[in-house]
Amino acid sequence: MRKILFSTSLILLSFCSLVQSQSKKPLDHTVYDGWQSISGEKISNNAKYVAYGVAVQEGDANLFIKNLKSNVIFNQQRATITEFTFDNQFAVFQIKPFFKDTRQAKIKKKKADDMPKDSLGILNLSNNNLVKIPRVKSFKIPKKAGQVLAYLLEKEPVDTTKKKALAPTFENTLVLRELASSSETIIKGVSEYEFSDNGKYLLYSVNITKKDSLLKSGTFVYDITEKKTTLLTSGKGSYKNLIFDEKAKQLAFTGDKSAEKALVKIPKLYYYNFKTDSASIIAQETTAGMPKNFSVSENGKVYFTKDGSRLFFGTAPIPTPKDTTIVEFEVAKIDIWNYKDDELQPMQLANLTKTLKQNYLAMILLSNPSQIVQLADEKIENVSLGNEGLSNYALGSSDYGNKIAQQWQGYTLESAYLISMADGSRKLINENGEVARYTLSPKGNYVIWFDKKNQTYYSYSVTTGNKIALENPTQIKFGEEDNDVPDNANPYGIAAWTANDEQVLIYDRYDVWSFDPATGKGKNFTNGYGRANLITLRYNETELEKRFINPKETILLSAFNNVNKERGFFKKNMADLKNPEKIVLAGYTFSRPLKAKDSDIYIYTKSNYKASPDLYTSNNFIKEIKLSAINPQQNNYNWGTAELVKWTTPKGYKSEGILYKPENFDASKKYPMVVYFYEKLSDGLYSYQAPAPTPSRLNISFFVSNGYLVFAPDISYETGYPGKSAEEFINSGVEELKKNAWVDGTKIGLQGQSWGGYQIAHLITRTNMYAAAWAGAPVANMTSAYGGIRWTSGLNRQFQYEKTQSRIGATLWEKPELYIENSPLFHFPKVQTPVVVMANDGDGSVPWYQGIEMFTGLRRLGKPVWLLNYNGDDHNLVQRQNRKDIQIREQQFFDHYLKGLPAPVWMVKGVPATEKGKNWGFELVK
Repeated sequence: MRKILFSTSLILLSFCSLVQSQSKKPLDHTVYDGWQSISGEKISNNAKYVAYGVAVQEGDANLFIKNLKSNVIFNQQRATITEFTFDNQFAVFQIKPFFKDTRQAKIKKKKADDMPKDSLGILNLSNNNLVKIPRVKSFKIPKKAGQVLAYLLEKEPVDTTKKKALAPTFENTLVLRELASSSETIIKGVSEYEFSDNGKYLLYSVNITKKDSLLKSGTFVYDITEKKTTLLTSGKGSYKNLIFDEKAKQLAFTGDKSAEKALVKIPKLYYYNFKTDSASIIAQETTAGMPKNFSVSENGKVYFTKDGSRLFFGTAPIPTPKDTTIVEFEVAKIDIWNYKDDELQPMQLANLTKTLKQNYLAMILLSNPSQIVQLADEKIENVSLGNEGLSNYALGSSDYGNKIAQQWQGYTLESAYLISMADGSRKLINENGEVARYTLSPKGNYVIWFDKKNQTYYSYSVTTGNKIALENPTQIKFGEEDNDVPDNANPYGIAAWTANDEQVLIYDRYDVWSFDPATGKGKNFTNGYGRANLITLRYNETELEKRFINPKETILLSAFNNVNKERGFFKKNMADLKNPEKIVLAGYTFSRPLKAKDSDIYIYTKSNYKASPDLYTSNNFIKEIKLSAINPQQNNYNWGTAELVKWTTPKGYKSEGILYKPENFDASKKYPMVVYFYEKLSDGLYSYQAPAPTPSRLNISFFVSNGYLVFAPDISYETGYPGKSAEEFINSGVEELKKNAWVDGTKIGLQGQSWGGYQIAHLITRTNMYAAAWAGAPVANMTSAYGGIRWTSGLNRQFQYEKTQSRIGATLWEKPELYIENSPLFHFPKVQTPVVVMANDGDGSVPWYQGIEMFTGLRRLGKPVWLLNYNGDDHNLVQRQNRKDIQIREQQFFDHYLKGLPAPVWMVKGVPATEKGKNWGFELVK
């Protein structure tokens, strides 16, 4: 009897679930703005408080602060950028204006000064007492003290209602607030400010441009305890890069006192140690060791070593003054491309702003401040410091003179140098290597790099000068095993170092290895557990400022099961020989855990296709507390499921993909299906797919909710035949699914963007099995795209075809037949599938004329084709209004061809230029 009742209960439960799912409504395009996500999560040092934002896609966010012990929750609408004070007593956050107010101000085209401004919130965590301060531009709190706060006020608006307007107040009023007493100190005209880590001092600069002002321009330090201000240097100018050393015994900043109209600004580096009356210039263009025609750069970072013995800063060439006699309309505007240029002109122009701010690391030994040691220059731009700047040598890496080949290789050859911290002299340790990255150990004793040509890691001893290969007794690959581009494999990477540079931890595909950098001898730190179980293990650093692992520490490893796609965490003690110990492995995606500074409490988000990424707290990832519950409205909509599917391709390759089904899926019905792909997507089986106006990819949750199956197959590639590879994996996966009676094989569509768009363009020339296709930013003609420019980066596209994603593996002149075979343009007469092409004139990755070639070619052949050009927008849509627009058009297109619904005006009649901006053509033609 109990068995019968149990079965009946199951039937009733299943029936109720079915009725409930059938009664849910499908997602529509109005849901996007209010769909929520977690942002800005923080945990206090003592793990007593957690702050997190609940943001919507468009509208006002909410800040929540929860007391984990009392479960008391504080909520502040529109708050963002939260910081807990070091002593765990206060939370400080910015409060944004109402979204509707900012929107109205934009509609009215108000000036920047008249736009709605942020406010500041100061919450006393002991009693939830909140203080709000209007019109706050920025705020700062000390790194290691909790008593004070400084905030910068916006300029007060002029009261234009009065007949005689009052003189405007000073811009940038700084307020120093003592949090316990709420007492405040007002400082006018502040442009830059910075606390000492211990909260004892406030360093700030003032720049007053008014001639009649009684305030003095300059840089000042304020002793917060003694209420005493010291003038460090005076005079109108630009003072930046304010910094204390860690113990607040000395400080530095850059200052430029050049005349306001000076054509060339030459900053200087100032230094103060609390023993003199004022700051002195410690580095300038005439200081010994400064390169010829160089000066201090205001764009370089200024900082001290931990012990305060060394001061680092940036230098740069003194710029050539602008010729004020030139009349712009009388001279040519021209870019000159020279075959000897290290970088193509478009690349130089794309990086122009960065180049103009380029600076080179220099150092002053404070025991001998009369001499600059120049560490970097135009030939060795990148310098890494060992032992937090206290080692005897720095590591320099450079591709100077080796950049031309990146046009067809996609990378440059790099050399590595040891740079003496005593005099800046250089020693070459590895020349023109095809190296993923040179890495200096934390203490500065070793340089490690991976040689991509021979797939080997090398260790160089800074002390002895010995270079050795790290041993690989089991011949495990440290380069990507499943590399399928026609180039040498990249490494899986370096995980971390142990204390005193004793061991370096390095990844293979599954496990973590430990190597002695002095001898090169290594062992499998995770004992091969990862490979034996097909689980990828990775070191998870939960303390952001941590530099190395202690020898007896238990570390956290993130884990990914390559078979069933589950994720989770393991732990492993550095000192024992045991296998990693599983903590949790489940059908979820976890964010990187954030640990409290003084506690073993973590916060992290957890999600899968059904569950929004909510915030959790735990000390062991097993017993956890759920802190948030976002998107309750999801329960009102027909959602869906995600499942892993596997099949064998015609050539015998094993493949897999994700199949998404509607929540109210009924196996007795037939469903249309959209196939979405790029390269490999199945690892995202447990990823949440928020309904959102996407930049260009398929809005999976939307289509699933509206009665579509969505299939995301993985693709592996054969060099020289990317198109055929797409056919091999995509078509066979679709054919496998078509064996199910609930797949309508006559109503299958394709959607892809960029590389996915190219593969769609290829597929529709080789098969007519698809009822409709949507190709975003496709390459239609590899022969014309080969020599094009990726305008965002300025790179030439040749490397993409020879070495990377397009996978031809040869130049256009070596194998023109492969470029033609893989160019859909040459096969367009075979196309019968209706297709929409998105190609935007602001595309910085794929030349938009590729979309034009596809559209005009198919149009010439009388094929059903449409082209969408979102004016000025990029490769992946940036502007939200365009993202919303394309969601509607995509649904209308697939609804027409896969569901038989009426087509919209934009498809049937088009929208003439005379109607642009007035008529969007969304109306359905019945």
